[in-house]
Amino acid sequence: MKEPEHEKIRNDKATVRLPMLLGITLAAGMLIGATFFGGGKSLNNIGRGYSKFKEVLQLIENNYVDSVNTDDLVDYSIAKMLEKLDPHTTYMNPQDAVAARTQLEGGFDGIGVEFNIYKDTVYVVTPMAGGPSETAGILSGDKIIKVDNTEMTGSKLDNALVFKKLRGKKGTEVKLMVLRKGEKKPLLFTVQRDRIPTYSVDAAYMVDDKTGYIKVNRFSETTYDEFKKALGTLKQKGMTQMVLDLRNNPGGYMDRATSLADEFISGDKLLVYTDGKDDRYDRQTKARIAGQFEDGPVIVLMDEGSASASEIVAGALQDQDRALIVGRRSFGKGLVQMPVMLSDGSELRLTISRYYTPSGRSIQKPYVAGHSEDYEKELEARSKSGEYYVADSIKNNEKYKFKTAGGRTVFGAGGITPDVFVPRDTLFMTKYLIQLFNKNIVREQAMEYANDHRKQLEKDGFASYKKNFVVTDAMLKRLTDDASAQGIKFNEAEYKRSKKYIQTQLKAYIAQYAWRQGHRDGLNNEFFEMLSEGDETYKKALTLFDRARLLEKGGYASHK
Repeated sequence: MKEPEHEKIRNDKATVRLPMLLGITLAAGMLIGATFFGGGKSLNNIGRGYSKFKEVLQLIENNYVDSVNTDDLVDYSIAKMLEKLDPHTTYMNPQDAVAARTQLEGGFDGIGVEFNIYKDTVYVVTPMAGGPSETAGILSGDKIIKVDNTEMTGSKLDNALVFKKLRGKKGTEVKLMVLRKGEKKPLLFTVQRDRIPTYSVDAAYMVDDKTGYIKVNRFSETTYDEFKKALGTLKQKGMTQMVLDLRNNPGGYMDRATSLADEFISGDKLLVYTDGKDDRYDRQTKARIAGQFEDGPVIVLMDEGSASASEIVAGALQDQDRALIVGRRSFGKGLVQMPVMLSDGSELRLTISRYYTPSGRSIQKPYVAGHSEDYEKELEARSKSGEYYVADSIKNNEKYKFKTAGGRTVFGAGGITPDVFVPRDTLFMTKYLIQLFNKNIVREQAMEYANDHRKQLEKDGFASYKKNFVVTDAMLKRLTDDASAQGIKFNEAEYKRSKKYIQTQLKAYIAQYAWRQGHRDGLNNEFFEMLSEGDETYKKALTLFDRARLLEKGGYASHK
């Protein structure tokens, strides 16, 4: 189950590492073996080090007092060695490499359900439209209690176990035992696994009769094709100005990012260039196509979770004075990695160059080799300095001052600084709220409501729901009672602080569960339309199109 981006309430260690794992490659970066090493310098100068390492490993294997796993020692040695380099050069064992690549592939083999673990039980949130589970008869709200011969209940149940049991090779079968509301006995289903597409465009809808909104969650294999389709659809609906949401987008394939940027930038203007020690990895990427939206004001939403390929897009559009950047300073990853598959299936992602925006600025934030923990805590340091809340807390280094095509001042060496700052809203964040999400209570309450009232919701339609539906106090009482029954002590003061946010979340999830199943293109428009009601950055952006239009027409004055 892929958790929606907005649910990442805290920047934990895994969240901070995400840009390191996903912001990975050049368009032609899949070079391995002889291509990677061929034509380079002689290996003689590293021969002595290799011989020493092999000698030590053999001594351990043959003479050490206890039995050891030399494969683990090798993995550890490589990982420690790479710590002497930059924070984004990484090594992954075969299992982690497969998991990381899956994030950027266009799909996986499985049964096609979104699930939720609630009260130590797997609930089907929704079967994918046209997917194998829907075909077999699986319904929203079904409890999966057994997969083949494995019980799917209990305290040891987690996402990893569910993935392991439900995913598998296309064409293979899996037997599910299901409990369904209204049925006295368990139901048995045989589902044939198939290729399940994954999507990187979360939403694409018209805000009003002229304003379009597109949210991109990462730059994967299919991102550009998805984006082109979404852009074309919105233009047909009359879009003349748009919001591109790249918040919490950790990056991905560089060529998909430049292709997306090319849809907005005319002529043969520079989009990005790379520079490394080896000239083979130096290249310039320029606009080359007649894009679908080269005219019309554009606003790009960014935050501290926007990294790598996201920063390439934002940097190109900002430096060419094509878009107004709104939000908070981005992550600051300006190093390009080339993935090299090793003989055992493990993978080395080696930094081969730096990328630079059209004005010549590097987005990479400062780091000290061997101090990865300090690098990972940089986002936390921003919070402590007040940067997330006060625009003047952003401390750009005057040494890295650059000019856009129209002469506006921009800064490098630390992410993309927005043209218009919008502070982070954390007033609603409480321990009580975090406990609700950790137990999946909000989602479960929404799913139950959507399933119980599905016919009425579908009859009324989403437009009526958006305008008229209100999350009542009775619905909230049911939620807090459920939380108490699961051991979450009610805290009235924290509940009042979080109440509005909880209402927005409930309304958004009910909309998702009521209407998403009808989307075969992966879009989750109803969900994000409802979230926008409490999204201050989104609402601020919609007031800035006059400024974005002025920028597009040559009004290049700098803005704080």
